[in-house]
Parts: sequence; C-alpha cells; structure tokens
Amino acid sequence: QVQLVESGGGLVQAGGSLRLSCATSERTFSSYGMGWFRQAPGKEREFVAAINWSGRSTSYADSVKGRFTISRDNAKNTVYLQMNSLKPEDTAVYYCAADQAGYISRSERVYDYWGQGTQVTVSS
Repeated sequence: QVQLVESGGGLVQAGGSLRLSCATSERTFSSYGMGWFRQAPGKEREFVAAINWSGRSTSYADSVKGRFTISRDNAKNTVYLQMNSLKPEDTAVYYCAADQAGYISRSERVYDYWGQGTQVTVSS
C-alpha cells in the first residue's frame, strides 16, 4: 500500500500564499501521475491540479489557473502545490492522489492511492 502524506496546510489571509507538499517513501513514485483535489464543507471533492510522471505536463481547474502551480521532485518523492492569491473560496481539505499509470487525469476514479488530507483555511 502506497502511503501519501500531505503537509503545509494552515490558516492564511486572503491574498496570501501556502505551499502544500505530498511525500511518499514509495520508490516507484517517479512513475506515478499525481493529482491534487479538494473538498469544501458540504461540497463534493473536486479536481484542483495534476501532473504527469515526468513533470512535463500539467493540468489545472479553471478556478485555480494562474494562481496555483503543481510541481514535483522525483528525487525527493514529493509533489507540491504552490497556492498564491488565495481566496476564501479556496478553503477546503486538500488531498493528494497517485495514479500508477503515470498520466494526467481530472477524474478521481483514475487515482489508486490517496493521502489523508490537509486543511487550508483562507480568511477574508
């Protein structure tokens, strides 16, 4: 079982920045596609960003495009989500997910492994 551990969440004022990290000890991490999803209270979980195994291809939800950046460091078995210009509507639990196939996907169903989530709260 692949374990994914998110960190970096917290409380920030609107307009601020946070960087989320998702780390694993899994040696085949460099072959996985990785995604970030989020779930706000009372809402369904939604796609935020994804990156393919090499890091050369990325995809973003329209709501975060231009503000969030996904990246990965395969030497450190870690994927990042840099979040800038945060808004109160970005408040949610953020989850990272891993896809063994290595591609980019916006669909939750594709992902094989999930982290426990990290809370991000943006105050107005």
